[in-house]
Amino acid sequence: MKIARLKLSSEEKRLLWELRTKGPLPRTELSIALQVSNSALTKLSRNLISLGLVEEQASSDASGRGRPTVPLAIAASGGFAVGATVHKGVLEIALVDYAGGVIALTSEEVGAPDPLAFAQLLEQRITELSVRHRLLGGRFLGVGVGLPGPPRGRDGDEWNVVNDLPGWRGVPLRQILDDALGLPTMLENDANASALAEYYLNDAIRRSSTVVVFLLGYGIGAGVIEDGRLLKGEFGGAAEIGGLYPMDRPRPTTMDLLSVLREAGCEVQSIAHFDEACAGHEAVIERWLDRAAEQLESVVNSAIAWFDPGEIVFSSPLPASVMARLAARLNHGQLRWPGHRQPTEIRVSRLGGSSIALGAALLPIHASTAVTFW
Repeated sequence: MKIARLKLSSEEKRLLWELRTKGPLPRTELSIALQVSNSALTKLSRNLISLGLVEEQASSDASGRGRPTVPLAIAASGGFAVGATVHKGVLEIALVDYAGGVIALTSEEVGAPDPLAFAQLLEQRITELSVRHRLLGGRFLGVGVGLPGPPRGRDGDEWNVVNDLPGWRGVPLRQILDDALGLPTMLENDANASALAEYYLNDAIRRSSTVVVFLLGYGIGAGVIEDGRLLKGEFGGAAEIGGLYPMDRPRPTTMDLLSVLREAGCEVQSIAHFDEACAGHEAVIERWLDRAAEQLESVVNSAIAWFDPGEIVFSSPLPASVMARLAARLNHGQLRWPGHRQPTEIRVSRLGGSSIALGAALLPIHASTAVTFW
């Protein structure tokens, strides 16, 4: 399978971004928003329609008077992309269309594969999914991978991946995956990928200019999106808040909760069967939530002070019921919202642990659309 390269002008990207952020719009509104003439807008839209990236929707004008308004919208059939990540013992793969719709989302227990084994399994699953969903011959936009750890430099060739994935840290990871897949891959920190999924798939893209997503996974991290741009930092390590918690002490992470439960006699080994394995250990989970909320309060207040976010989201492969109780503790705690604005209630992502794979799949689509890309 080959990746299709979209060569779009900045004006075409601006039009696509306007449709992504605002939803279907008539040409007249698009020309005003983009500050271009009607004739220029007509040419831009014609080019994008011919590429299959934009489509005309049925008119919503039921009056029958005059020429009906025909909105333009992102075409789901414009292409598809794949994203993947490895949680503790679980491989997740997402398949999304060009409009951001989820075509497929799969998970399977895999242990802790090294990069080569991961890539070989991913290649097999991409082929299977493409056949199952009749996508062979379609426009394949690329592969994204969400990684638990920051890059070792802005080039993103090597990553400081967690020790729970042996063989991933400090190796030419991008080259290994590119060679094994036979495709160029886009690599991203898992918290940043989660933030991208939240921005696109939960409609934060249309509600807020600034979104902060906290991810409790292997470690703890955050992703920040400002006006459609994922903040990266000088060396690609922005919002690596795990560094604020000493490594020799318990931290508010998924792995930490699993460890606490095992120390209490619970036989849970991964998130794959969390609820069943943890039955009877509810009190242990509640005590962990009390401690985690206390640990997280200061970093949430820092995010409020630094970014003035329109939305704060907590994401995790942990069950939604556990995360909802954590968010409730924080919402009823000592969050310091400035007096000039209304507080934003922390919400729990409805995407759960799938947000990483979904965000990874959105990387190639975001790259083809966003006017400013990292």
